[in-house]
Amino acid sequence: MYPEDLKYTAEHEWVRSPGEADGSVRVGITDFAQEQLGDIVYVQLPNVGDEVTGGEACGELESTKSVSDLYAPVSGQVVARNHALDAAPEKVNSDPYGEGWMFEVVPADQAAVDGLLSAEAYRAQVEG
Repeated sequence: MYPEDLKYTAEHEWVRSPGEADGSVRVGITDFAQEQLGDIVYVQLPNVGDEVTGGEACGELESTKSVSDLYAPVSGQVVARNHALDAAPEKVNSDPYGEGWMFEVVPADQAAVDGLLSAEAYRAQVEG
């Protein structure tokens, strides 16, 4: 349910290292998060070139239930965003760890990525 090769945040984002862009990590939301949100109908992502701050909101996810903030898992510069979600935000529900990825960021500090939760620690948090 929570891929072992990813890192996780307490705010239910995942981080895959490396990302597609040089020096980047790929970011999305977990299966747990998309289930809690329900059917996602709109995604607002940070723009390429934006500087994001770890732990701070950098976008929004709108579902049939509510609007939730999307948090940056680490500080850095956004180098890619998933434009496919503009037309098909439901990809976040159907494939949260694949086609439903959100954006890529080049971390200001790689140690911040290393310090994120393991799959085991994240699972313990959500299954508590």
